[in-house]
Amino acid sequence: MPPFSPAAVIARKRDGHVLHAHEIRDFISGFTAGTIPDYQMSALAMAILCRGMTTDEIASLTATMLHSGSILQWPADGPPPVDKHSTGGIGDKSSLILAPLLACCDLRVPMLSGRGLGATGGTLDKLESIPGFRTDLSIAEMQTVVNSVGCVITGACAELAPADKKLYALRDVTGTVPSLALITASIMSKKLAENPSALVLDVKWGSGAFMKTLADARALAHSLVATGRRMGVQTTALLTDMSQPNGRMVGNAVEVLEAVEMLQGGGPADLREITLALCVEVLVMTQRATDAPAASQILTGHLSSGRAYEKYCQMVAAQGGDPAARLTVAPAADVLAGESGYITACNAEQLGLAIIELGGGRKVQTDRLDHSTGLEILVRLGDRVERGQPLAKMFAPPDKAAHARELVQTSWTIGPERVAPPELIVERM
Repeated sequence: MPPFSPAAVIARKRDGHVLHAHEIRDFISGFTAGTIPDYQMSALAMAILCRGMTTDEIASLTATMLHSGSILQWPADGPPPVDKHSTGGIGDKSSLILAPLLACCDLRVPMLSGRGLGATGGTLDKLESIPGFRTDLSIAEMQTVVNSVGCVITGACAELAPADKKLYALRDVTGTVPSLALITASIMSKKLAENPSALVLDVKWGSGAFMKTLADARALAHSLVATGRRMGVQTTALLTDMSQPNGRMVGNAVEVLEAVEMLQGGGPADLREITLALCVEVLVMTQRATDAPAASQILTGHLSSGRAYEKYCQMVAAQGGDPAARLTVAPAADVLAGESGYITACNAEQLGLAIIELGGGRKVQTDRLDHSTGLEILVRLGDRVERGQPLAKMFAPPDKAAHARELVQTSWTIGPERVAPPELIVERM
């Protein structure tokens, strides 16, 4: 075997060759340790973006990034650990419901989540609208909460997949974020560090998602599922529509309130449909239910009985939050339709940008969030609206509302012909 040469590995991938597992391992390990400089890692990341990777290469990259740090360990005689990952979208709040709901089903849910990325909101940002809620738990604290309550939602600590943290920061400034191989390895290395026995993926597509087309979402879902199964984890994916926000609420505190509404047995139909579908996948994979109808019955029972909400309150308290605290929501004002007709399209990403303008998202990494701002969406695709009818309620301090109001109002296209509402769950993989 010839001596390892970072430049030779870069050149091989640049020329479209398949990298050997040891080449990937040595390169990523060297980059993580600091012996391979940023400029060489940047060059390899760009070569991967341009040339792609095979399933074998992606599995090797994922495994190397996974084993660059610690892997959570769970007692063999306890409930199996499981998790869900969403590629993110406007109003995507299912994690807040799914974690306590699955914990009611004799499962462990050690959920590592992130902050807002671009126009999409982050689960951790939403939870931090709860007074005292901690999202910076150590591995020991995570394990304590999971073993006592059944679920936790926290940020990834430095010991888990450190190679991914270092590589992601580099991708963000080198134009290599869209690489399918690098996206897959980034997501799966963090999720597999939780050591789950089953993983369900919510891969979104549409105007409010990272993947704008169904074809791109399908390709990502295939890559994620193939990698998970290759790494020995039961993995399924649902391809879901993000051509309009999930649920009614978009923001931080308002999304927590909507999640609580569902945990108490209510909530909008689309949020309920997608959350239950993801949970059903997990219950069937872990044999907590024999089939989808049986799983649905179990889940709806936990919601209607109040047990799921009780579990949520236990999780919030265990992470330092006050589940009884009244969340602060800014004053509301209506955003009105400028004409009559049917809602034919929604620029959901623009709604997310409006939240950023209101201070509910970040323009730069150091921005402090105003968790009280947000939107309540009052119309759906296919609805008939009249000029002057409210399209949304905007929760915002008056001094921040002007530009955001224009963004919200122009997020919808109003036309003369009714369009059919989109199918929410497009495909299972």
